[in-house]
Amino acid sequence: MEDTEILLSEGTLEVKLCGDIDHHLASSARNKIDKEIAKIRPQKFILNLENVEFMDSSGLGLILGRFRFCKEHNCKFAIKNPPKSVMRILRVAGMEKMF
Repeated sequence: MEDTEILLSEGTLEVKLCGDIDHHLASSARNKIDKEIAKIRPQKFILNLENVEFMDSSGLGLILGRFRFCKEHNCKFAIKNPPKSVMRILRVAGMEKMF
């Protein structure tokens, strides 16, 4: 299964991440996402985490970095369907209320 799936619909760019968000996936996803946001200039960006099984600090960095990148490009940012394990990490990091 592809670890990053990119969907575009009516001004919304949605990226579905699958598997483990570790250093390898975070680096690859960051490059793909930033390239698409800069190229497409969507009104809204959604990071769909429903198929994420594990996330470490690289995942937090990926999320926070995309949040900031979206702000710089006047694009609304949202997280969709985070599993309980990911929500727990976001909560502990104090990032839960940002999104």
